[in-house]
Amino acid sequence: MSPRVARRVSRPKSTDAVGIYLDEVSAHALLTAEDEVRLARAIELGKAAGQELIEGGKFSDAKILQLDEAVSAGAAAKAAFIRSNLRLVISIAKRYTGRGLDLIDLIQEGNVGLIRAVEKFDWRKGFKFSTYATWWIRQSITRGLGNNARTIRLPVHMIDIVRTVQDTATHLAEVYQRTPTIAEISIASGLDEEKVSAAMGAPEDCVSLDQTVGDNSETALGDLVQDELADNPESVAVLASRDAELVNALEHLEEIERAVMVLRFGLNGGEPMTLAGIGRHLGVTRERVRQIEGKALGKLRHPSMNFSLEGLLN
Repeated sequence: MSPRVARRVSRPKSTDAVGIYLDEVSAHALLTAEDEVRLARAIELGKAAGQELIEGGKFSDAKILQLDEAVSAGAAAKAAFIRSNLRLVISIAKRYTGRGLDLIDLIQEGNVGLIRAVEKFDWRKGFKFSTYATWWIRQSITRGLGNNARTIRLPVHMIDIVRTVQDTATHLAEVYQRTPTIAEISIASGLDEEKVSAAMGAPEDCVSLDQTVGDNSETALGDLVQDELADNPESVAVLASRDAELVNALEHLEEIERAVMVLRFGLNGGEPMTLAGIGRHLGVTRERVRQIEGKALGKLRHPSMNFSLEGLLN
């Protein structure tokens, strides 16, 4: 069965390049998990058939026709897979606007990553394609920014703080499935609320990707941009699956309990903190942190949660 076509939302036709592109992309619905497996298998069979034809051999006419059809089906499946995920590229590309490339250029760079993700996707591992592809799309966009020697609009003295706030906010949004509050970002990042607010609304001045950061004169800002992509795409997919399991569990906790769990187990992407360290951070005693942690773990371990704690908080 072919991917379902998304119902068009009635709206005026766009006249600018980006708007026209968005109109075209909106005609394609997102794929179901079953669609992803079906298309990925067709792509795989097409590759194998193409390799057989390249290597040659004494094939009958019927066999050659069969291989040709598999190659054509694989190419069609790849095109459908790409078309149905173009909106994912747009949503990611929008996060990188204001850094030196126009949105349409960012989308083009991201599409290169999407194509690579489709080519590399292994349906047998059970990963959700959008999670797997996000790594490739981000990598392609940030590499495009660097290769074009453009600029990132951040004030020099705020670079480290702004990146910490952005990374923490992104991670918490994925864990909580909502926009985190300034207080939650503050607790998870270790920055006071005033600095978090300043970083989120910082004035923008141009800083070159080649400019060095901090005391290490060999570390360029462009290197820091790539740091978020250090893990491979499969690791990112595994971690995203873990975070997805934590979403419902964490929502059952009180805010202070969530904060302790995030800091204690490094769920904000940082290093796990000691009870004493969390106590200093939250302004409470080590014993109080231990009590809060015990209460939170008790809730997470309750049979009614239908949630496996083993392997997730280790």
